[in-house]
Amino acid sequence: MSASPYLLRRLRELGALPASGDEALLREGIVTLADLDLALAERRASVAHPALVRAAAALDGERPPLTLGRAWEVLESLLPEVAGHCPEIEGVEASGAVRRFEPLVPALVLVARAGDPPSAVGSLANLPSISDILHRTGRRIVVLFQGYEVDVRVVAADEHGSVLFTTTGPAAHVAEVLRRRGPRLNATEVEVYTQAGLSYVPPELRDAPDAMEFARRGTLSRLVTREAIRGDLHVHTTYSDGRDTLRDMVSAACALGYEYIAITDHSQSAAASRTLSLEQLERQREEIARTREQFPQIAILHGIEADILADGRLDCPDEVLATLDIVLASLHERVGQGRRQLTDRCLAAIRHPLVSIVTHPMNQLVGHREAYDMDYPALYAAAADTGTALEIDGAPGHLDLDGAHARAAVAAGVTITIDSDCHRARSLERQMRLGVGTARRGAVEPRHVLNTRFLPDVRAFVARKRRG
Repeated sequence: MSASPYLLRRLRELGALPASGDEALLREGIVTLADLDLALAERRASVAHPALVRAAAALDGERPPLTLGRAWEVLESLLPEVAGHCPEIEGVEASGAVRRFEPLVPALVLVARAGDPPSAVGSLANLPSISDILHRTGRRIVVLFQGYEVDVRVVAADEHGSVLFTTTGPAAHVAEVLRRRGPRLNATEVEVYTQAGLSYVPPELRDAPDAMEFARRGTLSRLVTREAIRGDLHVHTTYSDGRDTLRDMVSAACALGYEYIAITDHSQSAAASRTLSLEQLERQREEIARTREQFPQIAILHGIEADILADGRLDCPDEVLATLDIVLASLHERVGQGRRQLTDRCLAAIRHPLVSIVTHPMNQLVGHREAYDMDYPALYAAAADTGTALEIDGAPGHLDLDGAHARAAVAAGVTITIDSDCHRARSLERQMRLGVGTARRGAVEPRHVLNTRFLPDVRAFVARKRRG
């Protein structure tokens, strides 16, 4: 079986395939573009040809990447099938850019453990939903699933840590750690670092410019985890553009073991398919009261996601906002404004005494629209000064504050929330995981995050801002 047809075809078209064809690549274990990137990062003599270097650079930006949300949708369709049809596999997990929680994912990689890897590969080759096998050895299989290449490594238990490390990437980080480590026997992922004289770096931080500084100094604190999240402060229902009812969202939050959930539908000016009128807000208040009786195990906060208008005002009267448990404010439209005007609008919302959280401050659309050009240090300073939280939004289209901005925000003393911004009950868990992964890319710790705290602390946070 040869290397990935896509990689071979494009290398031929670019005039970069070695004279010996794909055999030279296979001898180096180069099956996918990620393999080629790692080989080049390690400066292996066998691939140190200018044509291959140029081709890899061209190919890196050629294939449209998947959004992180779409990547998880594909993998979460495949993983149950693997579990159901491959009894030889003892465990399987995502690797590559998905494990690093990159917003855009260039390739799908899984690492599986098995006592008998060749037998497990045989079972994988017979999965009903696999449309093609692009490469196969006794410990690796690259398949076509739902139109996407999925690279599955199958390893024995003692190989797991080493293979998980190398496949997680990024290539430059892997190459640097392996250069320091030298030839070693198989190890756990933590041991890969310790054998190199380094401290372990979590996958989400391996893309950071100072990842190796973290590794050398061992200065990382405990990062926030999904298990630390006590509630979700940003969800939508059928009162605005959500797909599920208020009761469905609350029920799903209960199933996740949350202590609290905030119902925060869009206000009237939002460019959403449906928005919440003041009359509907009152009906929602009554329904929340009834739902609280049905679900006494969870606190249901009545909130709103208010739009920040072009002049910085909110699109909901203060006397109405004051009756709510929590108020979120969002920029959704540029209205032709530039850096100064957008910054001023956001600052006005941050300084509003009734606004507890400014959601998805960057308002990026992953893969489609860059973040708003604003004076972010000024926003962080104002948020810290006023006691206003800034959100890391787990919706796969947003994923902001992104890692770099989140890191700068907490360094400035800002309180963060990590929310799902969910519009359907079945996505509550996944989008919270994406939000937590994004926060970890910013080295965010539990102490930085409002919704790792108990409900009385959340209420006190809101009250302090309103008194302020």
